[in-house]
Parts: sequence; structure tokens; C-alpha cells
Amino acid sequence: MKAGIMAKPRFHTVAAFVVLAVSAAWVLTGEFSSIGSAANDVSGDEPKPVQAEAAPEKVLRTVAVLKPDFIEHNRIIRISGVTTPDKRTTLATRSAGILGELKVKKGDTVQVGDAVLILEAAEKQAMVDTARALLDQREKEAENIERLVKEGISPTTQSDSARSALASARSQLETAQAELDRLTVVAPFSGIIDQVMVEEGSWLPSGEAAAVLLQLDPVVALGEVSEREISQVKVGSEADVRLISGDIVSGIVRHVSLEATSGTRTFPIEVAIANPDRKIPAGMTAEIMIKSEPVRAVQLPRSVVTLDAAGNLGLRILNGDGTVGFVPIDLIDDSPSGLVLSGVPQDARIIVAGQDLVSDGETVNAVAADNSLITGATGDMAEQSQ
Repeated sequence: MKAGIMAKPRFHTVAAFVVLAVSAAWVLTGEFSSIGSAANDVSGDEPKPVQAEAAPEKVLRTVAVLKPDFIEHNRIIRISGVTTPDKRTTLATRSAGILGELKVKKGDTVQVGDAVLILEAAEKQAMVDTARALLDQREKEAENIERLVKEGISPTTQSDSARSALASARSQLETAQAELDRLTVVAPFSGIIDQVMVEEGSWLPSGEAAAVLLQLDPVVALGEVSEREISQVKVGSEADVRLISGDIVSGIVRHVSLEATSGTRTFPIEVAIANPDRKIPAGMTAEIMIKSEPVRAVQLPRSVVTLDAAGNLGLRILNGDGTVGFVPIDLIDDSPSGLVLSGVPQDARIIVAGQDLVSDGETVNAVAADNSLITGATGDMAEQSQ
């Protein structure tokens, strides 16, 4: 009895130690959070590694490109100018006297050699008549002397005297006639009387301005070309002249100065314009557009032109590798239908939409430009120019 009673406490003590040892081993394994999950995972599969998220794909900008058509176009040099008469002179008296006859009025057309005015010439005319009578007498005397000398009646010395007297009489007549002619003012060239500053009956001293004569056919447009452009202007070059009235007339460059104006360093030029009906007056403001030698160019709307980082004027183009490039251009002409530009490569594909949103070297998604984009832009410019 006593032996059995003493065995029970020992069994409980052993059991307590066993439970304690199992609990300690379980804690050390670290699987105390989910007992069942470890027991149920009997497949033996290893846990799958966590995959990294894929980087987002870069979106390319879309631009519209156009392969341009090349044309031959004259470079236009535009300068400011003014119309002037081909010739202009102030007619003045060559001798003093009373204005006896004024033969013209303002607006009259005269031909070269026509009389414009005549001073009173009674005394001068009398001197001419006297000199002419004396010449006639000396001519008759010389004829008689020559006849007598040939017949042997008179000595040859009388013949020499007669010829000398005849020459003197002829000189007197020429002098008297010249004095008479100086009383008449004639037109040195054909033209139109623009001003008359004298009246009949007034006393005019020698050198008095009497009238202004203009020759307006051709009329001349004067302008000055810059140092950079003078090499492109030649005598014989065609030119259009836009008058302040809006009319455009054609002419030819007839003179290019070889010396620059000291103050502006520009070179004066003259453009002759046919003006048979004298509709173009002198002194009118004009824009001279000189055509130089034709160059290979393209015509594009103004919206296509852009600037690079350095501020140079040019075009964005699409390179062969799909990246954006830039080419500088030269402005040839600014017409109502668009800008005419040179310096564009033959195989260039020009970015005509989106060019201001991309930069050099950027890869883009290029699509063909809609023709209406170009024609619409040029049409808008044409309407604005009107």
C-alpha cells in the first residue's frame, strides 16, 4: 500500500518534465503562429519567389511629316524706294530782257528743241539783219574781185583782202545770231512742263529760273541695297515695284552704284519703269522687289518655321533613324501663299505638326501629314494678306 501510494507522485513529476521539454522545443522552432498550416503543408513544394513589377513603356510623341516639292524661285530683295523722273531740269534765261512771249503752261508736253519762252529782241534782231546785209555785200565784193583777178585786171592781194572781209562779215552775223538765240529758251529734251515761275511782260535777269521740265518716261525708282545683298543685284535684273497706291509695275535695274553711301553703308540703285501715259508720278513711295538668280527652294506655311536652342531660324526634320533633327534655312521670299525657303536637303522629311513640342535627337512616332494641314494654312495666309 505504501509502495503504491509513493509511486503516483513520481509519475506526475516525470510527466510535467516531459510537457515542459516539448513546449520549449516548440517555441524554439518559431512555428507557434499557425500550427495547423505547417501540419497541412505536406506537398513539399518550395515557396515561389516574389516577381518585380515591369517598368512602364515610354510613350513617343507623334509628329506629322511631309516630303516637300522643290521649285526654282528667284530670290527677292526688298528695299524701300521712291519714284523720280528720268530727267529733271530748271529752264533759265541766258540773257536779260523783258519776257515777250511765254509759249507754255503747266502740264504742257514739249519736244526737244521746242521754244518755251522768248525775250523781247528788237535790238538783237536789228543787229542780225545788219550783219546779214553786210555779209551779202562782202560776198558780192569777193565774187567780183575773184573774177577780176582771174582776168588779170586786179592783183591777187585784193583777192586776199576780199576773202578776209568776207570772213569778218560772216563772223559778225554768227555773233549777232547767237545773241538773238540767247533770248529764246528751248526744251533740252522731250517731257512735260511741271512748273512755270514767270509771267509775260516781266523783266528777267540773266539766269532767272523760268520753268521746270520733267521726263517721266521712263520713271525711275530709287533705292539703296545693303552690303550683304549688293552682290546679288546686277544691271539688267528684273524688278517689281509696288507703289503706295497698291499698283505693282515692272522695271529693269539700270544702274548699281559702285560706291556705298558713307552714312548708311548702302549702295544706291536705279530701276527704270516704262511710263508712256505718265500715270506714275515722281516722288511716290515705293517698295522695290529685285529678282536675283533663281535658286532651288520649297514653299511652306509660316507655321512650319521654328527656332533651335541658339535662336536660329530653321525647320525640324525627321532623320533616317526616326529621331528629330534641325536644318537652318534661308528666307527667299514671303508670298501670300507661304514662305519660300532655301537650304532644305533634297531628301528631307519636314515635321509640319508638333515641331515645337520635340527637341533635337528625340525619337518620335512619325505619321504622314494631312495635305489639308498645309493647304489650309496657306489658304489662311492668303486670306490674311488680302
